[in-house]
Amino acid sequence: MAVLTFTDESTSIVQAERLFKSLILDAHNLIPKLLPQAIKKVELVQGNGGPGSIQEITIVEGDSIKHLKHRIDALDKENLAYSYTVIEGDSVLEKVDSVSHEIKFEATAEGGSKTKNISKYQPKEGIEIKEEDFKAAREEASAILKVVEAYLVANPEAYA
Repeated sequence: MAVLTFTDESTSIVQAERLFKSLILDAHNLIPKLLPQAIKKVELVQGNGGPGSIQEITIVEGDSIKHLKHRIDALDKENLAYSYTVIEGDSVLEKVDSVSHEIKFEATAEGGSKTKNISKYQPKEGIEIKEEDFKAAREEASAILKVVEAYLVANPEAYA
């Protein structure tokens, strides 16, 4: 079965470096603080935060997903790029063997940034997957980006 690939792009008035620092480097602290109704905690359970490290995300009660584990595949601070693979998660991996994400932040001429997220879903043998199967997850990722962006606009000294 073919890999289902999505490319999501967004622009922001926030500088690329600030988004990278907040959404990637300090997500374990910032995301649970900004979204306590959705994310209970994000913690490093293996490694030092670089490639090969494992992060576990604990979701608040009531969601169909209780936890996720990500393996950090690449972390390029100089080029503001990050990639990871979901290696464990309640209902997330029911239809797919793996989900990988490549995220890149780029500066724009206006002083803001462009974020590009390429997501690849590898279906399990004999399972047909469709774009609708992952629409909610993509919308949640976009919503998290907007919450962090609003925080950074309201707090210009944060992650500067």
